[in-house]
Amino acid sequence: MLVSMGEHPALLSRGYRRVDPIDGVVVVSERGVVKAALAQAGDEPFMLASRLADVSVLVAEDRYLAGRLAEERLGASVHLLDDGFQHLSLHRDVDLLVMGDGDVADPRTLPGGRLREPLETTSCADALVVETGDREHARALAVRLGVGEVFHFVKKLGSPREAADSKERASLDGTRVLAVAGIAKPQSFVDDLRTSGYDVVDLVQVRDHHQYSWKDVAGIAERASSLGVAYVMTTEKDLVRLKFHAPFPFSLVWVPLMVTVQPADHFRSWLTERLAAARERVSEASLDDS
Repeated sequence: MLVSMGEHPALLSRGYRRVDPIDGVVVVSERGVVKAALAQAGDEPFMLASRLADVSVLVAEDRYLAGRLAEERLGASVHLLDDGFQHLSLHRDVDLLVMGDGDVADPRTLPGGRLREPLETTSCADALVVETGDREHARALAVRLGVGEVFHFVKKLGSPREAADSKERASLDGTRVLAVAGIAKPQSFVDDLRTSGYDVVDLVQVRDHHQYSWKDVAGIAERASSLGVAYVMTTEKDLVRLKFHAPFPFSLVWVPLMVTVQPADHFRSWLTERLAAARERVSEASLDDS
């Protein structure tokens, strides 16, 4: 969306659980051209760099340093941060807070719960993005939490794709499959597959960001064979870590997760206005300094 608005986005990541972390800033991609390896990038930054055209992806512990490099050398006009709401050392112009009903039902913070901030800090967000198909439910939640603007989204799985070349496969509804997932909520992947019509007979679950080995691949092959499944299905993020062990002794496909913020036109216009207002503030501050 930002690219279509004429922006040059830079995604700034910490590169959590990189295999080969190095000091300073790693330019994972420059305007869609991948420049770094998976080990130095981390799985999520590498996945995004591989998939997003006209976008730069940078990894560094110091995301301010990464942002300055993106502006000065790569021509970035706007930065995106994941997990940025609690990153108070960095100024933000727009705070989008993604939430689900589970966050409100169990508002405990780490380590007892899953929230990183107390629920009352939600009111500091510029907008909520609520996981629900019910617009009115999203509005009611925003009112309850004291946030003036609200959007919502529903996630769904896209068409299955071949691991080798990412070509779309014809519908595999009803097919017996073995799921493989190393993400934060692997059971949600299984639930989404079943909702999409797949017959998931088992799940091979590993920890988030797990680095797959040949032993892991052999174990998956043995499990798939013993269950007599037609395909092994995995996530896009897992594919990034699995694909270096290709070719596989089983039929591997991955499924993209499709998400659209709604209402789409309002979200686009709202974001456009917020960016314009931020630029005006920067321009005024520059004039004051001069």
